[in-house]
Amino acid sequence: MSTFPGPMAVTAPTEQIRETVASPEETRKMTEDGAHPGIRQRQWGLEARLDPTVTFEEYTYWAKIERELEDEDRHIHQTVESGGPLGYIKSYFTKNAYEDAKVHDSRELQIHEESSKWNEKQAAVASDSDKGTLGPIPPSNTHDLDAEWRTAARALRNAGWGAIFYLITTDILGWSQTPYVFANTGYGLGVGIFLLMGIAAFASGIMIWRTFLGLDSARYPIMSFGDPFFRLYGPKMRHFINFMQSLQQFLSVAVLCLGNTGIIAQLAGSVNLCYIVCAVISLVVGMASGYMRSLKHLGWFCNFSVWINIVTFIIICVAAAKHGPDPTAAVNNGILPKAWANAATMAPVKTFIDTPPAEYQPTDSNLFAAQFNGINSMVYAYSGAVLFVAFLSEMRRPNDFWKGLLVAQTFITVVYIFFGAFIYNYYGQYSYSNVNQSVNPQNLQIVGNVLSLLTGWLAIFLYFNVGMKTIYLEVGQEIFKLPPIASKKGKFCWWGLGPVYWIVAFVVSMSVPEFSAFTNFVGGLFGLNFTYSFSGIMYLAYKIQDGARLPGEGFDPATGETTRFDSGIKRWIRGFMKTWYISVPVFIFTGSGLAASGMGTWAAVSALEAAFGPGGSVVTSWTCVNPYYSG
Repeated sequence: MSTFPGPMAVTAPTEQIRETVASPEETRKMTEDGAHPGIRQRQWGLEARLDPTVTFEEYTYWAKIERELEDEDRHIHQTVESGGPLGYIKSYFTKNAYEDAKVHDSRELQIHEESSKWNEKQAAVASDSDKGTLGPIPPSNTHDLDAEWRTAARALRNAGWGAIFYLITTDILGWSQTPYVFANTGYGLGVGIFLLMGIAAFASGIMIWRTFLGLDSARYPIMSFGDPFFRLYGPKMRHFINFMQSLQQFLSVAVLCLGNTGIIAQLAGSVNLCYIVCAVISLVVGMASGYMRSLKHLGWFCNFSVWINIVTFIIICVAAAKHGPDPTAAVNNGILPKAWANAATMAPVKTFIDTPPAEYQPTDSNLFAAQFNGINSMVYAYSGAVLFVAFLSEMRRPNDFWKGLLVAQTFITVVYIFFGAFIYNYYGQYSYSNVNQSVNPQNLQIVGNVLSLLTGWLAIFLYFNVGMKTIYLEVGQEIFKLPPIASKKGKFCWWGLGPVYWIVAFVVSMSVPEFSAFTNFVGGLFGLNFTYSFSGIMYLAYKIQDGARLPGEGFDPATGETTRFDSGIKRWIRGFMKTWYISVPVFIFTGSGLAASGMGTWAAVSALEAAFGPGGSVVTSWTCVNPYYSG
């Protein structure tokens, strides 16, 4: 039995019922005759998702129908999803797993089935409000446009939960920074915080997932992280989220440029290659990615990068156990005594259960700030929740997202703790934030650095593409009325703005050359908020607005109107009180995320001051001094 909600205490007039089955010509005549009841004719699809006249109740109404229809067509994609991650791996070698699963079903048969389902639902809705006066509503012509649109929209969503496991682990798996976390916190706090942050990251994913399920539909799809905020808080909040996301992606590009510059400088240390030249090389290679507007050109490289990470992971573990660390990178890019930079004069490796003392801290002698620097790096490794909405928008059945999220977060947490503790045991205070640069002997370090350089450039391409598209679409097209990105003029605008983007990122990365502290700053200010705070703010608004409904309120599909009996702060307070058992924990969770972001950002700034202030130990990047030259 359908659980679709009918119109709340509203009886649809005969004219309105007539309009639901009227042809466009009949609708025009009703308007001319004065009999038209004023039903709003919606535009559906990607543009309609930002229609300011659509209410929260209308979004949730169609989302509930969408979820039921997804349950009903589960059998279509069962061959992909039933296999979980292994099913996804198998389906990866097919052109389109969804098309393979339904190869015996013709398009016409699908449209007919969808039309029948949709008409049954519409009839059920109408009969709830005017029992006995309506039978099933027939399509107005031979093509059911509603069903055809939904079929087309659903055809774009092919991913199963196995694919989500793959995407999350590929995006978030920042294992190379985990030994540095232990160097700041020690074993005890490191393991504890990794577990806590892993559980919190899973909770954030669940909150994003539940909000998506409640607001997304084929009529009004959710495509980006800013879309739920538009529906819950309005366009200003969406612009703020898009601005923050664009700034995060931009700074992530700058961080990766700086990291790759350091790798190039270390590779060229034997010939004393000028540091600025190393940075320019990183800039030129990055700018080459500006000519690619589509990520499809990087698909195979993305998958190849996973295997590169696995090979690098094994190399580092074996090298650490057999040869110990190369202290150069950690000493030259932190506050450890400079005398330790040479293998002959370096202090012995030391590890700690508790927080390491000041003389063994890599970036800040203030122990409280040092602990938060470790947490910032941890969050930077976990951050990726900003892409969960995009992952969900690709799923054939987003109800199953929790499966991929649970398996991925469990796997990630185990890998982080194992690798971080294992390498810290052998590298101790010399565990640099880019652990490849601490590998010893030099031949293995070179191999690891080259592999890390490849994956780093790939990450730069991805971050630039996503960040530049967000800026172009949400700022360029929407505010400055630039031509569509897919048009010929848009292509030239993209090519013209890309170098500007890269040059600004280059200047920022050269101005803040302390890689660890810069990474921690981005993690504290953006990673913490997008991973923990913003998901709580999103879910809290959804639960409050959903819980604030009064009897008789709701969306009426027959008239296209929403009934509310009050608004404003009174409604928000009522929604909070009615859902207190969820709202209070989420409120505390969100507040904790904001507080951690504030303290984490302070700790990162403190580390930058320690590195660049009076007596600071970091050489500015605006010189030719190569910190890895040993001649």
